[in-house]
Amino acid sequence: LVTGVAMVAGGIPPVAAMAMSLLVYAGASMLAATQLLAAEAPVVAVLATALVINLRFVMYSASVRRQFAALPLRWKLAAGYLLADNAYGLSIARFTEQPQRAGNVAYYFGVALAVWGTWQLAVALGIVLGAGLPAAWRLEFAAPLAFIALSVPLLRDRAMVAAALAAGITAVLAWPLPLRLGLAAAALAGLAAGLALRRRP
Repeated sequence: LVTGVAMVAGGIPPVAAMAMSLLVYAGASMLAATQLLAAEAPVVAVLATALVINLRFVMYSASVRRQFAALPLRWKLAAGYLLADNAYGLSIARFTEQPQRAGNVAYYFGVALAVWGTWQLAVALGIVLGAGLPAAWRLEFAAPLAFIALSVPLLRDRAMVAAALAAGITAVLAWPLPLRLGLAAAALAGLAAGLALRRRP
């Protein structure tokens, strides 16, 4: 809902906003791209920021690859398109506790499709509402709070904790950077910290 409102409020036409939701389907990068487009940032900066923010999906994919290894390519592509923070968080908890359990792939697709459908409906509603909601509601805080709530249960090892701390500290320190580059810097710092500790024995 917040993303839909933010996109329209940022000057993105409703049809283009809905198309972005269907094609990109990544809330954090969509919000960042919206802010950059509203600030008239160069297209290269918008694309680079979205790419860096979405690099977390590479780590997500790597951690669940064994569950999908035997699937045909079309199903792997569908799984990749539907991969979202919510679906990943719920699925990796099950995969970690019961990696050999029958129906893990079906569970993922069930969760992922439910999340996708809910997301698209909420974005569509946000687009319809547009900027008509009272500014006093401060809806922009809902997105970061949602990501925090999703991320905290995943902090199960030192690599994940290091990634979260590095990204958080960098985001605060890099906030003054122009063109919202602090977001990209935070994502890179988090990835680097997590990968560095993951490689250690």
